Amino acid sequence: MLKHLTINNYVLIKELDIDLQPGFSVMTGETGAGKSIILGALGLLMGQRADTGSIMPGATKCTVEGIFCIEGYGMQALFEENGLDYESTECILRREVTAAGKSRAFVNDSPVNVGMLRQVALRLLDIHSQHSNLLLENPTFQLGIIDTIANHPDLLRQYRDCYARLTETRRLLRQAEEDLAKRQGDEDYLRFQLEQLDEFKPQPGDDEELRQQQSALSHAEEIKMALSAISGLFEGDDEGRAGVIDSLRRACQSMQQIGHVYPVINDYLERLESVSIEVRDIAGDINSQAEDVEYNPERLQQVTERLDRLYALEQKHHVSSAEELISIANDIRSQLDSLMYSADDILALQKQIAADTEQATKLAEKLSAGRIKAAKQVEKLIAEALKAMDMPVAVFCANVMPSDGLQPMGKDIVTFLFSANKSITPRPLSDVASGGEMSRVMLALKALTSKQTHLPTIIFDEIDTGVSGKVASSMAQIMQQMCSSGGQVFAITHLPQIAAKGNTHYFVYKEDEGNRTLSHIRMLDSEQRITELAHMLSGSTVTEAARENARQLLKDK
Repeated sequence: MLKHLTINNYVLIKELDIDLQPGFSVMTGETGAGKSIILGALGLLMGQRADTGSIMPGATKCTVEGIFCIEGYGMQALFEENGLDYESTECILRREVTAAGKSRAFVNDSPVNVGMLRQVALRLLDIHSQHSNLLLENPTFQLGIIDTIANHPDLLRQYRDCYARLTETRRLLRQAEEDLAKRQGDEDYLRFQLEQLDEFKPQPGDDEELRQQQSALSHAEEIKMALSAISGLFEGDDEGRAGVIDSLRRACQSMQQIGHVYPVINDYLERLESVSIEVRDIAGDINSQAEDVEYNPERLQQVTERLDRLYALEQKHHVSSAEELISIANDIRSQLDSLMYSADDILALQKQIAADTEQATKLAEKLSAGRIKAAKQVEKLIAEALKAMDMPVAVFCANVMPSDGLQPMGKDIVTFLFSANKSITPRPLSDVASGGEMSRVMLALKALTSKQTHLPTIIFDEIDTGVSGKVASSMAQIMQQMCSSGGQVFAITHLPQIAAKGNTHYFVYKEDEGNRTLSHIRMLDSEQRITELAHMLSGSTVTEAARENARQLLKDK
């Protein structure tokens, strides 16, 4: 229940601070007095879009705050699930909008996003605007009414989860099938590429090794001559010239001869002997290299051809090394292997879809059974409510028909049919009902669903459009009955028959203050109510007859 409302600097409201009463309350005032402004401010608490144009000129921000009694409405789980401070007796919702365009929302003084504010507010408040009757043309709204009466939220949640899973699995299957088809189209080309690479068998380091082999084979004679010349320098030549090795040997012998009389030379002897050993090893390696090097045109051609093929493959695959070619070959193998895995994945997805479809179908059938039963209940109760609102022969039907396959809410399409006269076959409500008839049907539906949802506060903004007199009085009685189990109902109205039925009467008015006009609201006492009702009955001139009529309306409530 909305206990207290505070509005600051919103459109024409500079400051509004008012306690609100339980039960059935009415709000009246001249057109343009500010009733819709109050509803707009409440809309901010319900998470509606914030507009800086709604801030009173000259103010830096506007603020709307509502204090709600939540005792007995089972909201603790919602607060705890979202990490909000919970108090068992009341909840404070606040919305602030600055002139700079920033919007802030609070639940029990804790900052929240607008979505969280909306989620809490929808459990506390329902505003039926002047345009809400258009919802009766919406099949989703009609289905929602039936689901509310069927009271199967857990079953509906199970179905929606299953349907969402089924939808996602179908999407994955389509994607997998498209990917598989594309890859299968590329399979021949992939296999051709892999055969080329496997035939070539690139090895790590091929680039450098083949280039070195090609260079060596291309200069074999030159290399062999140079190595032989080097070997001659080490070993000596045929003309008797001593080589490096023999010279080092003789030098070592000479050092040995004087070592005992000139000890200093022994250090040099050790170093020279070490050098001699290294030189002999080098000489041996050079001789081996010289023997191995030979001019081999056939081998040169083989190396050149392999190097050319390596360069061609690297250019084709836009890489620069044999290692990268090896990586490409492994990647192609993985792609080819994945064709088999994708087929297996598709089979698994198809099995999952079959299982989910079977489960969703069973859940949808349970939903349908509950809806068909609820539809009969709705038809009976709406007919009774319409009879109470001076439509004794009206026929209201809630048709539950199967849809074409599974849908997000099941497999049902709900259509409300209506006829106000005996001789007219019921047709879709939006096609045949007048404005007043639509208002009465909507009120009957709201009254029916409010009992099921236990919504604390409902605000009707001119639900009485298109009706008057006795019908208006009957509609007011229904709104009174909606409060019988502790609910709170506000009716914004221009009809005295409805205004007189309220337990509490609020009056909205405008006053000029200096160079601006401001909207105000106040709760009327008994005499003020009589005057306001007399105004509604007779216009600007209040007659004694109108006042007496007003007293009678209040007495009859």
